[in-house]
Amino acid sequence: MMRSKKNLQKTKTLVLTSLLTALLVVLSMTPLGYLNIGPLAITLNIVPVAIAGIALGPVGGAILGAVFGITSFLQAMGIGGASAMGVICFEISPFFTFIHRVFSRVLAGFLTGLLARLMAKYTHISVASAVTGFAAAFLNTVFFMATLLIFFGNTEYIQGLIGGQNILLFVCTFVGINAVFEMLVSTLATCAIGTALYRAKLIHIPNKNSNKERVE
Repeated sequence: MMRSKKNLQKTKTLVLTSLLTALLVVLSMTPLGYLNIGPLAITLNIVPVAIAGIALGPVGGAILGAVFGITSFLQAMGIGGASAMGVICFEISPFFTFIHRVFSRVLAGFLTGLLARLMAKYTHISVASAVTGFAAAFLNTVFFMATLLIFFGNTEYIQGLIGGQNILLFVCTFVGINAVFEMLVSTLATCAIGTALYRAKLIHIPNKNSNKERVE
């Protein structure tokens, strides 16, 4: 009986990982992953990473983060759409571009999963999902910008973008209002999807059932 339950859980995990991976690839490689509101271009690609963090924990978050990072790295190579910054960074250093585009997303996904597990043990699933969604977008932005400055900060390209500004001012200007809206969208979308999946019993959060059901 226990083995059957474990096998069922493994099957659910595999199916959910596959579905989230497929969704992320579609979002990353098509215009569906970008919500254009006037001058704003808000990416939805971080949402599957946040959902993986909630449903699958830090390992799942890291896996989806890796998928997100690999699609971003491929775009730096001009595959599946081109990223102007990515292409330039790739020409400067393919190795550093890989770390910048992939490792930062893996780390963001892993930490998002850790936070999701912690939040889910002590809070309402909707709160845990909302915080996880915000954290995924926030960490993605922080690590992306940090690795950009670490590996490419002294290059002529980035120095030209900085234009003599204070580094903090440059980061705030560069990520701008888009990052704020991405965090808002990720928070709301992850809250809604995470809560719906939990209510439908499509995801299981370890130790959650030992507490009173907080979604009732």
